[in-house]
Amino acid sequence: MTPFIAELLGTFFLILLGSGVVANVSLNKTIGHNSGWIVITFAWGFAVFTGVVVAGPVSGAHLNPAVSVGLAFAGLFPWENLASYCLAQMIGASLGALIVWLVYKDHFDATEDKNTKLGVFSTSPAIRNLPRNFFSELVGTFALVFVILYFSAPTLQLNDANTTIGLGSLGALPVAILVVVIGMSLGGTTGYAINPARDLAPRIMHAMLPISNKGTSQWDYAWVPVLGPIAGACLASSLYLALS
Repeated sequence: MTPFIAELLGTFFLILLGSGVVANVSLNKTIGHNSGWIVITFAWGFAVFTGVVVAGPVSGAHLNPAVSVGLAFAGLFPWENLASYCLAQMIGASLGALIVWLVYKDHFDATEDKNTKLGVFSTSPAIRNLPRNFFSELVGTFALVFVILYFSAPTLQLNDANTTIGLGSLGALPVAILVVVIGMSLGGTTGYAINPARDLAPRIMHAMLPISNKGTSQWDYAWVPVLGPIAGACLASSLYLALS
């Protein structure tokens, strides 16, 4: 296991389970059809938990180019490692989207609505207003990265000495909770991509895969869930540095 492989696998599980729940809820004739937004937001949060458990001990589990950029901007991650992390995240997200399509192939075939099919792969706005959609992605990612920057390892004071206490896999739980609350609170406008790899790589797979009656991949919108999260991450890091 290397940081590259860890980021690839962690992002793979993030998309496998995150896009998987969208497929289960939105595509026709699934057992989970129409089970709702709460199911989606909780599953996305625990998809993050799963990816962090896999990748955390090796790579720090960024799983998100915006997080990598934000940490580098704050001086907490080497800029020279940014390209390899982002490439791993894009490959992992692409593979996750591919497997979701294979698992739900019959249900894609049974679904007529083109936007529903695209929604399994990538986000789109509830009301199309590109400047406000960009702002929504910026704010959601700002909340994600700013709070992550304030996560700290658990410590215990023993005889005037700080001792770090390991939480094992439970150490991934705070970021999962954070993603759930961002989805429930801020996700209603754009579907809260808050992650360029989460949106762009599956959107590319949507364009490439032989999905029946799939419609367009909405490339005119695709810049919003890429640049919005990056801008939000840089803003979060700037404020963090200003307050440090």
